[in-house]
Amino acid sequence: MVVVDSSGWIEFFIDGPKADQFAPHLSDLENVITPVVVIYEVFKKIKRERGEALARLCVSQIEKTEVIPLTHRLALEAAELSIEYSLPMADSFILATARLHRAKLITRDSDFRGITGVQVF
Repeated sequence: MVVVDSSGWIEFFIDGPKADQFAPHLSDLENVITPVVVIYEVFKKIKRERGEALARLCVSQIEKTEVIPLTHRLALEAAELSIEYSLPMADSFILATARLHRAKLITRDSDFRGITGVQVF
């Protein structure tokens, strides 16, 4: 199982320079876990930069994965990780989701560099 963070989904959807690195991780959506905060971040960025129609299409693809809601347990784990690694709130929820589901986190975000269980492109 993998968690692809917002930066990875966006890179894939806009066919950015690193899209090919994320494609193998997104080829089998049944093995992808998505924190609900990723839907927020992807929708917001794609809508702002490319329009609502594309943003909704992107979200419909993300919804084919296992979407993980925010929970009390997840919030506490995210807070702990935020303190430990000085991560912003969204990043800490994404990392907490990966950890609680024993999944590898795949990202472009350099804030995650050096954290165990994270692959940064």
